[in-house]
Amino acid sequence: MKKIESFEVDHNRLQKGVYVSRRDQFKDVILTTFDIRMKMPNAEALENGSIHTLEHLLATYFRNDETFGKRIVYFGPMGCLTGMYLILEGELTSEDVLPLLTGGFDFVAQYTGDIPGVSAIECGNYKLHDLAGAKQEALNYLNVLKNITEEQLNYPS
Repeated sequence: MKKIESFEVDHNRLQKGVYVSRRDQFKDVILTTFDIRMKMPNAEALENGSIHTLEHLLATYFRNDETFGKRIVYFGPMGCLTGMYLILEGELTSEDVLPLLTGGFDFVAQYTGDIPGVSAIECGNYKLHDLAGAKQEALNYLNVLKNITEEQLNYPS
């Protein structure tokens, strides 16, 4: 079986950042998948409650964004718990989504309301949330976004 592209990335050299994971073409539409790497691979991981709350808050923020909201195909956590995937319609770069990500993570870092979608009707694991943890993770990653370097925008070769 052929190895998938994301397993070809040297995770030992990967830093926290925003990377174009892949681009896929479906007829005349290009989809760009972003690797929103919040933690150092094989060294640290997001906690389940924090990442779940981040998903609820960021998905709500992103899908309400005037520029990108209607172009979002998918947003959710990585299985390895070191970040999130964001799939957008269009051929985009990491730099293109920096304003969206910075706005979203700032939104979470400052958030004081109720977590959206937290009831047994709306969510399949509605008790697994950690707003304080999500806010801290958002603040940590916001620092990465505000000080991002070229090496944190392109996968290591």
